[in-house]
Amino acid sequence: MNSKNAQTTGGIHDKGGHSARTSYINAVNRRALVSTSHNPHAHDDDDESSRICRKGTTHPRGAAPPADPRGHRRRSKDGKKAPSAVNPLVPSVSAIRNKPHPIGTDLHILKGDVATCATGRILGHEGTGVVHSVGASVTTFKPGDRVIVSCITSCMSCEFCRKGLASHCVDGGWILGHTIDGTQAEYVRVPHADGSLHHLISGASEAAQAMCSDVLPTGFECGVLSGRVKPGSSVAIVGGGPIGLGIVLTAQLYSPSSLIMITRDANRLKIAASLGATHCITFGPNAAEEVMALTGGRGVDTVIEAAGVPGTFDLCQDLVAVGGTIANLGVHGCKVDLHLDKLWHKNIAITTSLVDTVSTGMLLKLLSSGKIKTDALVTHTFSFAEMLDAYSTFGAAAEHKAIKVIIDF
Repeated sequence: MNSKNAQTTGGIHDKGGHSARTSYINAVNRRALVSTSHNPHAHDDDDESSRICRKGTTHPRGAAPPADPRGHRRRSKDGKKAPSAVNPLVPSVSAIRNKPHPIGTDLHILKGDVATCATGRILGHEGTGVVHSVGASVTTFKPGDRVIVSCITSCMSCEFCRKGLASHCVDGGWILGHTIDGTQAEYVRVPHADGSLHHLISGASEAAQAMCSDVLPTGFECGVLSGRVKPGSSVAIVGGGPIGLGIVLTAQLYSPSSLIMITRDANRLKIAASLGATHCITFGPNAAEEVMALTGGRGVDTVIEAAGVPGTFDLCQDLVAVGGTIANLGVHGCKVDLHLDKLWHKNIAITTSLVDTVSTGMLLKLLSSGKIKTDALVTHTFSFAEMLDAYSTFGAAAEHKAIKVIIDF
């Protein structure tokens, strides 16, 4: 099948045997691909993908393999860098700068918490970039378009996508940086481009809009919506990372009477307060007691677990009020205890969810109008050559006062 080239942010390989519709951004299967490292299972007749050159790079299919873990291209005999976007069936196009960013999930992967992610996978499932090439079936995007890469790939036509559960798409879902190569490379191949990319908008910075790749939709859908936040209700967020802070922003769309942030990081508590949290509590042995004092011993209507460790899930169970909801969105790498002996009579609900990114368009409109401001979440920017420094900084976030780290290509 014919394929055209598109620039994107990051690199991905399609699921084994399913890349025939991915080229650099395609619409038929709506796979968009950005050039990244070669996928031995990918087909070159993909016409539903696109390639996007991103800030956070990977090498395109057929490109020279990286010479070191950061993905720098090998040099040819004349000392020049090897082409960054070479494919026997797709015209070569010059690379375009991208912006990917390491996030908490990437740290979980590096720690071994995500067993389904193979060793050697190019990480990254969010970012912004420029379409470098598109597959023949892509109708919504064209080379040169500036886009946001969604963390969830959606074919838009399978049973789950039609139900609004794109996270379980039979030919997509969370695949970037998970089961196919991701966005932390010069190019990324994005399957099902029409359902997996969004145009950058006016009215907000590119870095701010990058938060709509994952942070804002995840916090809003898995935290605010799943947690059933309502006007006048009380909300506690356990975990002050980028997504936890994103929940502070998006929960205010529903006017809760109290919005409590609980985290260890004093700097993040200050940021949460600046974003609208009504109370800030240091995570520790006295956290539950402090929340109960604030609520008159009642607890909170919605408790959102946004850290993914046993201790934070235990705290959520201590905080939830009668008739309340615990919304878990943390990535848990080990088992946690469910204390039904304390909860069986409290008429609570516990939800787990993976973001479906159905709210991304709405959130972009709110960014454009100024109703939501995410600039405070981006604290550090690194070049691609500084990728290892970026991970070190994000891995020691408290020490460096890091919230969201951007990789600029």
